[in-house]
Amino acid sequence: MIQREIERVGISTIGISILRKYTEKTKPPRTIYLRWPFGHPLGEPFNIAQQRAVLIEAFRALYSIDKPGEIIDVPFKWGKQEYDKSNKETLEIL
Repeated sequence: MIQREIERVGISTIGISILRKYTEKTKPPRTIYLRWPFGHPLGEPFNIAQQRAVLIEAFRALYSIDKPGEIIDVPFKWGKQEYDKSNKETLEIL
């Protein structure tokens, strides 16, 4: 797995998964999981606020996961949620 090789040289990685059972089997170093349709790990097409929110959650997980193989379930709902269009506060924290 590419993530493991990158981690081996000291670079932290984060995966975004929409297939939890396969993620649990392959055990990548760090992963966020979204219960979304296949083929859309970053979100709905052209929904920039949603895609930005996914990336922000991925970066948060990169800092917060301290146990190899941990998977964080992100509670976003496909097509049923409003996302903060600015995310300024979160971006400043990162």
